[in-house]
Amino acid sequence: MPCGPHRIDRTRSPRAVLCRTTCPEKGGIVIRNNDTMMQYFEWYLPNDGFWWKRCAAKAEELAALGITEVWLPPACKGISQEDVGYGVYDMYDLGEFDQKGTVRTKYGTKEEYIEAINAFHESGIRVYGDIVLNHRMGGDEVEEVKAVSDSPEDRLIQLEGERTVRVHSKFTFPGRGGKYSRFVWDHRDFTGTDETAPDGECIYRFSGKHWAPQTDPEKGNYDYLMGMNVDMSNPRVRMETEKWLRWYLEETGIDGLRLDAVKHISFPFYRRLLRRLREQGYPDLPAVGEYWSGDLGRLLYYLDTVDSQMSLFDVALHYHLFQASEAGADYDLRGIFSDTLVSARPENAVTFVDNHDTQCGQSLASFVADWFKPLAYALLLLRENGNPCVFYTDYYGNPVRHLTPVPNLGKMIRTRSAYAYGEQEDCFDDPHCIGWVRRGDDEHPDSGLAVVLSNGESGIKRMWMGSRFAGAKMYDVLGECREPVVIDADGWGEFRTEGASVSIWVFFPALENLVVNA
Repeated sequence: MPCGPHRIDRTRSPRAVLCRTTCPEKGGIVIRNNDTMMQYFEWYLPNDGFWWKRCAAKAEELAALGITEVWLPPACKGISQEDVGYGVYDMYDLGEFDQKGTVRTKYGTKEEYIEAINAFHESGIRVYGDIVLNHRMGGDEVEEVKAVSDSPEDRLIQLEGERTVRVHSKFTFPGRGGKYSRFVWDHRDFTGTDETAPDGECIYRFSGKHWAPQTDPEKGNYDYLMGMNVDMSNPRVRMETEKWLRWYLEETGIDGLRLDAVKHISFPFYRRLLRRLREQGYPDLPAVGEYWSGDLGRLLYYLDTVDSQMSLFDVALHYHLFQASEAGADYDLRGIFSDTLVSARPENAVTFVDNHDTQCGQSLASFVADWFKPLAYALLLLRENGNPCVFYTDYYGNPVRHLTPVPNLGKMIRTRSAYAYGEQEDCFDDPHCIGWVRRGDDEHPDSGLAVVLSNGESGIKRMWMGSRFAGAKMYDVLGECREPVVIDADGWGEFRTEGASVSIWVFFPALENLVVNA
């Protein structure tokens, strides 16, 4: 397939039409069916250049599983071929030009990237591109720049006065030769850097520049994250950024945006950018931002400031799941959703158990313990609120790092896709054993389920499925509990689970379908 512009008619993706649309009032997402996203990468993938080919090969399998969206890793050329994608060098190089010692990226070539996107589209799966706008790395030329030194722990404290520093702040992209854009970045387009700072003792803020207002208040002002910090207050930078994003959308045909490190960019920036894109050609463009904070107040403040032009990953819930997995039976499960985004603003919540940043060895390491992961995924996949995102490694494992797949995760995804519908009622009345029911609906045959989970001893929950199910038998699709539950004449059932485990009860036709297609 030739490598070049590919205009994708997104309205022709069956799941895109049936499952979700963008809400014009909020710029958020209205879920019509049970969408499930998968983060289709992790930090420790091999640098063999075959990743985009692997993505294309798995598209049909993922669609059959019940995955409706995939979030792919950053496709832009990084500072080296080993780069995971967040050390961005050239936004216009998607694995097309010989730069930084390589044509391909860690994941493959531009042509292979677009082929993977097309394969997902043909299977009815929407694709989210990972967008990294905060910084650039690996400049081509050195400039002498006047700068002051700010404290890395409190960027509002200036440590030393003006000095001249030599930094790689000029990006000419000689390997691309001006194709797609002739924009040359230099120190005027950046706010500062920690390059050449002795042992991380300071951050150089270029003279005449100020850290962006309305960023996360951690470290006084969390505008600066890494590399050459992009100055989004510069009009020419904003114009080039919007131009690039339009080019990227048209060139690749992606359906949505995963926005990296939004708390490090002045909050109004994305409000303006996303509004402009939606008003001028992309009315149905969904976006989900990574605002890494477990503080619900900060997440809500950001959503209000950007006028809910995006959803956010529910980092607060992730930390609850992590803490629950660490505390075991000492954790009170009744509060698992307290002060989480999915409880406070479900229409803007993308829930997740783990991701590439929480893996062991990363700065945000907080990997949920193996024993709790089946419980955690049940809490995400089988409830009515939130848009869950499954982590690649949880589904496939990573034998090199001795990580095994989460047991029965595929069954849970299929159960969500086909049977997790209807009115939900919670039974969160015990600190160590909780449950809920979904009573099904007429649009989804054999739908309805009951879930019970425990972080301590085995337990039983008496829950009401509804009198219309009187006499029906329900079975634990995960196989932990062998005997069926018979719904009594009044619609009640007594649902069990083993200790430190989860049971998911479905009707027999659903059980038969899930077992056959396991």
